[in-house]
Amino acid sequence: MSTYTVDLNCDMGESFGAWNMGNDGELLQYISSSNIACGLHAGDPATMKKTVRQALKHNVAIGAHPGLPDLSGFGRREMAVSGEEVYDMVVYQLGALSAFAKSEGAKLHHLKPHGAMYNMAATNPSLAEAIAEAIYKVAPELILYGLAGSEMIRAGAKIGIRTANEVFADRTYQQDGTLTPRRSPNALITDQNEAVQQVVRMVKESKVQSQQGKEVTIQADTICIHGDGAHALDFARKIKEVFTTEGIQVKAL
Repeated sequence: MSTYTVDLNCDMGESFGAWNMGNDGELLQYISSSNIACGLHAGDPATMKKTVRQALKHNVAIGAHPGLPDLSGFGRREMAVSGEEVYDMVVYQLGALSAFAKSEGAKLHHLKPHGAMYNMAATNPSLAEAIAEAIYKVAPELILYGLAGSEMIRAGAKIGIRTANEVFADRTYQQDGTLTPRRSPNALITDQNEAVQQVVRMVKESKVQSQQGKEVTIQADTICIHGDGAHALDFARKIKEVFTTEGIQVKAL
């Protein structure tokens, strides 16, 4: 059987207070990269520190997960922000998590924007370029995780940093390759078997079926699984089991 290699990432540290880590500790057993909230959409200093330590314990790559300054909306509501504002937000949050990583003897591996910042930058070249520039200016060795084929991937390549095309196991797609907005019907795939089969096909065939019934070509360098769902841990176990059967190796980029 042919062996495929793919990164499996999960958003982490999206709670408050180091005593409330949810499933993070257990999820780290099944993933290869962690995206750690940096305090604006979620997370706080104590949570950042503990999450960095847990990622190191499990030998999981550490990434910054900057978002919009919207705690009550969990960073998922669009805001009228300029490229300069997004640049400042990313530099600020990247600096915070980088300091915690350094204090624990670790280095950051990647950066993945969160929520509305991610979705807006996927289609807005100005915002995408602001994020890429922030990485280039602060830590050009980092990999920019962005929606497969999006403006973020183009902006990263243009400025000269590494990029990773990200796909989602539990989200549906539109025929232009974008994610179905969360507020729309059928945005999330709730059936675990369906989600796993979608992602296996993206890895092995570079294809995904859109909501409009059209097959979309997609590159899967890294796969996002969401850690905040009720069945997140069960899903992480299942996807790892199926990957083993399908000859797919989980490894950080």
